Amino acid sequence: SHLWEPAIVNPVNLKSYTIPIFNLRDPYSRASHLSWLGFFVAFLSWFAFPPLIPEAIKSDLRLSGAQVANSNIIALSATLGIRIIVGPLVDRYGPRKVMAWLLVLGAIPSGLAGTAYSAEALYVLRFFIGILGATFVPCQAWTSAFFDKNCVGTANALVGGWGNMGGGATFAIMTTLFEALTHTYGLSAHVAWRAAFAIVPAPILLFTALMTLVFAQDHPAGKWSERHTLPAAAIAHRDGDQLDLRRPEKESHLSSDSNKNEKDTEAVTVHPVIAEEDLDLVQSTVDVAINESLTLKATVKILKNPLTWLPALAYLTTFGIELAIDSKFADILYTLFRKKLPGFDQTTAGYYTSILGFLNLVTRPAGGYIGDVVYRRYGTQGKKAWTLICGLIMGAALVGGGVYMENTRVAGDESLSILMGAFSVAMIFSEF
Repeated sequence: SHLWEPAIVNPVNLKSYTIPIFNLRDPYSRASHLSWLGFFVAFLSWFAFPPLIPEAIKSDLRLSGAQVANSNIIALSATLGIRIIVGPLVDRYGPRKVMAWLLVLGAIPSGLAGTAYSAEALYVLRFFIGILGATFVPCQAWTSAFFDKNCVGTANALVGGWGNMGGGATFAIMTTLFEALTHTYGLSAHVAWRAAFAIVPAPILLFTALMTLVFAQDHPAGKWSERHTLPAAAIAHRDGDQLDLRRPEKESHLSSDSNKNEKDTEAVTVHPVIAEEDLDLVQSTVDVAINESLTLKATVKILKNPLTWLPALAYLTTFGIELAIDSKFADILYTLFRKKLPGFDQTTAGYYTSILGFLNLVTRPAGGYIGDVVYRRYGTQGKKAWTLICGLIMGAALVGGGVYMENTRVAGDESLSILMGAFSVAMIFSEF
């Protein structure tokens, strides 16, 4: 199976036709795993506050409902601003280095989370921790650089979904850790939630950043500076694209990997380019596209293109909804059911909310696979139709869940099941 065999590589752009996720000797496999792992651990801090807010943080800092909502908004707004900055940084320095530095920068305020003693301090900390949400950018850029168009949808969905699953894992991990610190080790709630940040997010973020720098590579060509040495770059230049074709000081990956990455070259299968015959592999600009540093001219061109802002709008209304639900759902469940269901506490609300995050284990990869299948059979129009269908179902489920909460006396297991069902459907199709 291609899952554990060496990658089969396009000779033009060195992107893989396969996804060898079980072959950790393969640089394509390591890039995919470290991309989703970096995004996954970012959630351990980025979303560590919501599961502890209903009982611990809200009462300890004497927060009002509005202050809790404001802290969620600040955390997500910071991510939006940082992502705009991170995109050009990825184009310039490569996704591996940007991912590692985001994790390091996010670990600093994560370790300082226990210093918050007011709403204002919480706002500041959550703003800087929100930097971690930008790890999604190098996560997707990394796999886009390593996997070819026949499977890049599936690859991006796998790493995006497994990384996004960190949102669910965080609710389970932080609530369980808080319970252990308070009930097993006898810490007060005031101390326990602060200790939880020092125990889990900060060290894991730093360790993952170290693994990213040590075990992964920037690009199929080797270093990020060597990405222009591929046949794809020469073809793009021949066709009129303006590229920086200056060769780095060292020879490219294509000619010198025997000295630099011998193990990696043994782990992939590259079909050599044979004269003009292999140019048949180049069917569109996607096949020869190379990341370039952002310029003002390129920025204007990108922003004027509907293919930029239409997918961005779709992303805003899907992943944005998912983040909003993850941020608030535990608090909503706790408020609705703590007096109506015996034993329904902060931990229980966190576990139920974690279910929505864990859906990513299946839904994101399935969405990517379905998207690839639809594209191969129906082309771009088919993918547009599939996106609209998913959006309509998601919207209907959200409206249904909201109307039920507004117009029904919420009480008991039946109401909990209905709400979980409605919002699970919304999350599934937002993740597709």
